[in-house]
Amino acid sequence: MQIFVGLGNPGPKYAGHRHNIGFMALDRIAEAHGFGPWKSKFQGRVAEGRLGSDKALLLKPETFMNRSGQSVGEATRFYKVGPEDVTVFHDELDLAPGKVRVKRGGGHAGHNGLRSLHGHIGDSYRRVRLGIGHPGHKDKVAGYVLHDFARADQDWLEAVLAGLSDGAPHLAEGEDGRFMNAVALRTSPPRSGSGKQAERPAEKAKAKQKEPEETEDTRTPLQKLVARFK
Repeated sequence: MQIFVGLGNPGPKYAGHRHNIGFMALDRIAEAHGFGPWKSKFQGRVAEGRLGSDKALLLKPETFMNRSGQSVGEATRFYKVGPEDVTVFHDELDLAPGKVRVKRGGGHAGHNGLRSLHGHIGDSYRRVRLGIGHPGHKDKVAGYVLHDFARADQDWLEAVLAGLSDGAPHLAEGEDGRFMNAVALRTSPPRSGSGKQAERPAEKAKAKQKEPEETEDTRTPLQKLVARFK
């Protein structure tokens, strides 16, 4: 059993906030992988399903960000799983918008949701850090994270959410590298072949038309011999 936790604040008022990108990630995973309906449990909203060969629970705490650990602690105790089976999706100020990183353990870097999790289940859970950028000054952080994503953010946000959904089965299997590859295919798709632009069919046809047509040589052997000595 894997528990995927998305951090955010409950209610439509907060739905589009940068602080709620963890909720957005779980919503996309649930939709793409055919999870069951969201239900109220563990002081949050949960959906059950499978990712690859593993059973998974998606959990969105409704305790508000600062008390997220209460909800996650209840779920881990109920299913008798340790922090090594918990993956938390959360916003990350220290990463540029659209950047995604995976790590296990470490500090909470002042993130109140992570701080609460540390207090309830320890610090050895896995985190998927979702970059939202920094407003530039610490006094602007609260207003920045508690504000909707800008229209200019929508393209990279959509790519990140699609990549998280694509890679979720790898994450459940503990294959962090393959998960990151799936994300990269959405956020930084490779160029075809050697990087050179592929020749278009119309261009190929045009080039073929320019090739000289071969004509049949109808000369007699004697004519060919004479031509060689001219």
